[in-house]
Amino acid sequence: MANVPTELKYTKDHEWVQQTGADVVRVGITEFAQRQLGDVVFVELPDKGRVLEAGDPFASIESVKAVSEVYAPLSGTVSACNDELDANAELVNDEPYGEGWLIDIKIGDKRRLDGLLTAAEYEELVREAE
Repeated sequence: MANVPTELKYTKDHEWVQQTGADVVRVGITEFAQRQLGDVVFVELPDKGRVLEAGDPFASIESVKAVSEVYAPLSGTVSACNDELDANAELVNDEPYGEGWLIDIKIGDKRRLDGLLTAAEYEELVREAE
């Protein structure tokens, strides 16, 4: 079973979301997602300031197996990108919930966080997929 930190929220597309400020969330892919991808070799992130709509693809992750899109869990504006991934894309594999984060999004309505999956709901989703 994949590691699923209880303090995070999740999407059905295997992204995690952590509220880091009053109106800012950090986004990355889950341990389950990075295991499915295999060894990550390149991450393409959006520009800071880009406006995202929930469900829009915002990043591409290239692994030895395939290239996968990552989808915005919430609408908002990209306020930070993890530039460390330019030189160390493998951080997505090594620390998916830590140094392997992707972007920060400044969101307009933090009530939208309530629409994301809890850890227990995400664990059930992963159990069904494994």
